[in-house]
Amino acid sequence: MIKPTILLEWVSLELLLFLILFPLLTAILCLALPEHPVRRWVIRASAVLIGGGSVYLLATAYNKGSQLIEIPHEPAGTVMLVIGLAITGLILYLGAKYRQPVAVALVLVQTAVLLYFELGYAPALAMENNLFVDEFSIIMALIIGVIGSVICVYAISYMRGYHEHHPEVEDRRRYFFFVMFVFLSAMFGIVFSNNLLWFSFFWEVTTLTSFLLIGYSRTEEATKNAFLALKMNLLGGVAFAVALLYIGMTGAPLGLDRLLEAGGAVALVPAVLIAFAGLTKSAQLPFSSWLLGAMVAPTPVSALLHSSTMVKAGVYAIIKFAPVLAGTVPGLMVSLVGGVTFFLASAMAITQSNAKRLLAYSTIANLGLVVACGGIGTYEAVWAAILLIIFHAVAKSLLFLSVGTVEHQIHSRDVEDMDGLIVTMPRVAAMILIGITGMFLAPFGMLISKWASLRAFIDAPGGLVFVLLIAFGSGVTLFFWTKWLGRLITRPQNEENIEGRVNREEITMLGILSALTVGICLLFPWVARVLIEPYVLDIYGKVTQLGQDNELIMILMLVMILVLPLTMLYFRNGRDRRKLDVYMGGRVTTTDMHFTGSAGIDRQLALHNYYLEGYFGEKKLMTIGVVVTVLLILTMLELVIVPGVLA
Repeated sequence: MIKPTILLEWVSLELLLFLILFPLLTAILCLALPEHPVRRWVIRASAVLIGGGSVYLLATAYNKGSQLIEIPHEPAGTVMLVIGLAITGLILYLGAKYRQPVAVALVLVQTAVLLYFELGYAPALAMENNLFVDEFSIIMALIIGVIGSVICVYAISYMRGYHEHHPEVEDRRRYFFFVMFVFLSAMFGIVFSNNLLWFSFFWEVTTLTSFLLIGYSRTEEATKNAFLALKMNLLGGVAFAVALLYIGMTGAPLGLDRLLEAGGAVALVPAVLIAFAGLTKSAQLPFSSWLLGAMVAPTPVSALLHSSTMVKAGVYAIIKFAPVLAGTVPGLMVSLVGGVTFFLASAMAITQSNAKRLLAYSTIANLGLVVACGGIGTYEAVWAAILLIIFHAVAKSLLFLSVGTVEHQIHSRDVEDMDGLIVTMPRVAAMILIGITGMFLAPFGMLISKWASLRAFIDAPGGLVFVLLIAFGSGVTLFFWTKWLGRLITRPQNEENIEGRVNREEITMLGILSALTVGICLLFPWVARVLIEPYVLDIYGKVTQLGQDNELIMILMLVMILVLPLTMLYFRNGRDRRKLDVYMGGRVTTTDMHFTGSAGIDRQLALHNYYLEGYFGEKKLMTIGVVVTVLLILTMLELVIVPGVLA
């Protein structure tokens, strides 16, 4: 049962408007200013202010319940309508230019449904409390404001190097940073919107900006993948528009708070339709191909889409409607889609040697676990889901940006080419080490979250199925992370330290994310107690907690596990140069790793990981996943669309 939201004067309207509109102002400045140190300092200063604003929101509003913010629908509603039509016009133009009839058809359907709703029903549903703040939105604002800002600052030096390595790509960095900051603005709009029409507007802005960022290089592959992302997200946008139309036709509340209070009898249909939109946005099977295709974009875009913004919008929507989905068959279908995605995406990650593609599959898998928790919708599941969102955002942004830095120095993103990175790029390797351990090793956050989700699934309908999916999915997760970890600490033949080539600002941003990864694990009990538990308690009237003894054990384990990367750093300056010859079962091996093989043939020793293509091949598992999840989604939609099924 959802408790009524209480109006309190904890947060000012000005602070929320600052977080939503200030990135937009920065975007305009980035577009207007030429390539000059002034523009770079504008980006840095804006990042500090946006991140600081998010932290200030935490300081003023944490542990103080939900607050509705009064702001008139007009003139903001008219401005959003005009911008929405402009977005439609742009997509129609680009769709016609690149001969993408599906994208054109989807945006026309979506716009027609939204216009019908806005002109026919929206005036009667006008409301004053169009913005809100609660503990969950504060968590999301911190992810967007802090991690998103770090990514933007990292991109300053990265994009300079990107164009040095890709002279064939037109230098459009002004446009790039313009779209990046518009993206952040739209994400703040999503997490603070109480009006579902406003929510839908910001949702579509993220769809457009992600399309523009993926297609940044304007190569044939980038354009193709950008349109793939656009079409899949527009499909979700159509579902969101239909949800709004249903609300208008039935007289259901347009405010997110009142719709959730109304319960399943009123809110289930829009909840399921918006959950479908969330599945497309969070790249769940069968829609995961758009996120894999997004890897063609520059690394900061990958980090932004995968960690702090785009995909988090999808799971945010599902978690917000989790109380409505709880205990329903459609909710169970959503959860099964997430569970199947987690297991199969984790398995497919085993076959990946491309680090960015491996991270993409890992992202899809972890989001699947969040979706599974959201579909179950119990208080324990939601508690676990929010933990997953936090830990995944920090660790995955660190890993994506680290891979981008490594790629620029070794000219490869292949895991097999990262041999001995702990010697050649010790600080960066130590940061990757922290990111990887943060994803799978006790007591780092992702493992804590998976443990919490297992607890939640035990009592859920079909709990055994979910427990098996998570157990086996987590097992293969261990396999692909340890493969990568092994390559980093393998002693290479060439021990030249090339880390001096890395821009100091990139190292600083990676250091900040590394500190956040460790810090959020150390502060996990505080985060759970101050932000997650009050939110869950407000929604469900009860909450799960981690015992004090368990917290102490996890902190001790964290201190112990940090010895590994710190030890690696100790040896970076050659404090211990002892070497042992490679043992080849008695065969003579030279210092440059050559040996004489059969028939006197000279061979070089090489170490390679197993990728098990025959067992976990993408084509085979993807086909299975698409078939299963399509059937689940069709069942879910049928249950709410076919009259009388839910009666």
